[in-house]
Amino acid sequence: MSKPTGNNNFEGKIIVFAAPSGAGKTTIVRHILNAFTSVDFSVSATTREPRNYEEHGVHYYFLSQKEFIEKIEQDQFVEYEQVYDGVFYGTLKSEMNRLWAQNKHIVFDIDVQGALSIKKIYGDKAFTIFVEPPTLDVLAKRLRERGTETEESIQKRVAKFTNEMEFLDKFDYRLINDELEIAFDEAERIVEEFISTPHV
Repeated sequence: MSKPTGNNNFEGKIIVFAAPSGAGKTTIVRHILNAFTSVDFSVSATTREPRNYEEHGVHYYFLSQKEFIEKIEQDQFVEYEQVYDGVFYGTLKSEMNRLWAQNKHIVFDIDVQGALSIKKIYGDKAFTIFVEPPTLDVLAKRLRERGTETEESIQKRVAKFTNEMEFLDKFDYRLINDELEIAFDEAERIVEEFISTPHV
């Protein structure tokens, strides 16, 4: 897959937060977006159904499976994955170009495989952070407290997280989200350090 092109005068960087659902990565990403004016959020595309609070173009670009596959065939994605049977997620080149044209560093909130794909493409220009719950029990508890998941779905997500742990050593940083305020401070520190360091 070819890379999108950004503003030639701006060396945009990529910060990727990946984690299982319930680990708190979306909350941490929101904090980072409020803390840094130089970063903005990359809205992913997906074929899953929107939750009742989600808006198209804000939380995700919600596409039909047919639309998503057409965009794959047209080489419109930087990366994409079939995360569950029939459920696709991906990063559109047009979204990255939009943000780089605004001289923004890009923050991602995506799954583990998507994070590793972006790291493979962009190398040191991308910094990958794995957000980890303190225990599997805490993860399951957080998912139940959401009230948006069936017990079957919770067990599937916990099992997926167990598999994802095998890829931890491929990430640049491991952020354990036990106490949220501590996780916020740690996330701010590592993002500040990354975006302020010139890319060689």
